[in-house]
Amino acid sequence: MTEYSLRAARLDELPKMVAIDDEASVLYAQAGLELALEEDHPFVVAESLRWANAIEQGLAQVAVNRQDIPIGFATFGFVDGEPYLDQLAVLPSHMRCGIGTALLDHAISWSAGRPLWLTTYAHLPWNGPYYARHGFVSIKESECGPELCAVLQEQRLALPDPDERIAMVYRLPSVAT
Repeated sequence: MTEYSLRAARLDELPKMVAIDDEASVLYAQAGLELALEEDHPFVVAESLRWANAIEQGLAQVAVNRQDIPIGFATFGFVDGEPYLDQLAVLPSHMRCGIGTALLDHAISWSAGRPLWLTTYAHLPWNGPYYARHGFVSIKESECGPELCAVLQEQRLALPDPDERIAMVYRLPSVAT
């Protein structure tokens, strides 16, 4: 079992976060999705800038091992004025140890009871079905705000299997009184 803790990401860790995401992308290749964008591709550049902004605003968490080396991360932001989970990635060698769930739980806590939005692939078990197991539900694009629709459009233009990109939301279960 991997021992880890969560803490705020530091700006000097951005290259490590990019490396974690790149390494985690191996799963996509194994599923037949080739994420082969060059590091200067506009989508990749925009992603790195969002992550850097998230770090500077205190909206990025890293999971670190006992040596304080990042092994996973999550970045957050706001889309249409609502909390948004921009990215969650864990090194393959540390997957299935609860790290992704801990980062996801942190994101849910960070959203402070407000709806938490994300975009993901519908058909990959570690994407849509994973989030569904944690209480997220798929939302029709017609029910998404304009900024979230723009995020989906940007992803669909740059990523493979564009028709499988979906929006999901987590809402706290309502409590009957």
